[in-house]
Amino acid sequence: MKDLEVSFDEYLPLKDVVLNTLRTAILTGELAPGERLMEVTIANKLGVSRTPVREAIRRLETEGLVTMLPRRGAMVSQITEKDLRDVLEVRLALERLAIILACERITDEEVVKLREASSAFERVIKSKRSDISEIVEKDEMFHDILYFATRNDRLTQVLSNLREQMYRYRLEYLKDADYHDRLIEEHKKIQECVKKRDTAGALEIMQEHILAQENVMIEAVHKKAEDLEKAKIKRNRTRKK
Repeated sequence: MKDLEVSFDEYLPLKDVVLNTLRTAILTGELAPGERLMEVTIANKLGVSRTPVREAIRRLETEGLVTMLPRRGAMVSQITEKDLRDVLEVRLALERLAIILACERITDEEVVKLREASSAFERVIKSKRSDISEIVEKDEMFHDILYFATRNDRLTQVLSNLREQMYRYRLEYLKDADYHDRLIEEHKKIQECVKKRDTAGALEIMQEHILAQENVMIEAVHKKAEDLEKAKIKRNRTRKK
């Protein structure tokens, strides 16, 4: 297990600090799928007792980021095709609702912000100095404006939670340069439809936007599974020697 980077916030309870640290480590891949989470080891690395670590692991299990195995304890959940499809089915339904509400309720000021966010996303995509974290940030900024425009706090919260669960998958999609031009065009089309309050058009493009991501991310999941299987075969051959 790598050293975990923890940022203590005097305004947050210790259990929340530990939870945020572990969640971030899992979502960014610092804690890899299949890696065991040893309470004592984590507590020692973070300089805390086992209690907040145990509470954080239980919470992460409810979020689907941690799996509890009999006699083995906790481990970082594997990235599976079923998990991805399940999350995307829910996301697609909620994104459709968000688009409908946004087209009805978005303000002129938010329309301007959406256009600016679309342009900012294009700039960071085309900048050779940008890294994947900047691309993710600008992509989230674009969608956040749509979520807030719904004026539905519950919907915004659920969509934000789903986005966290998808972070590991979305990295695979956004770092693939072959799809960047398509993403830019989809953002532009969504922005134009919302500006015109064209709900039907916006729904169609949003569905294409999400389904295209699903196909690419499933390919990435398959490739990771193949790579893991090859690595396993290689280790077994090495042991036999």
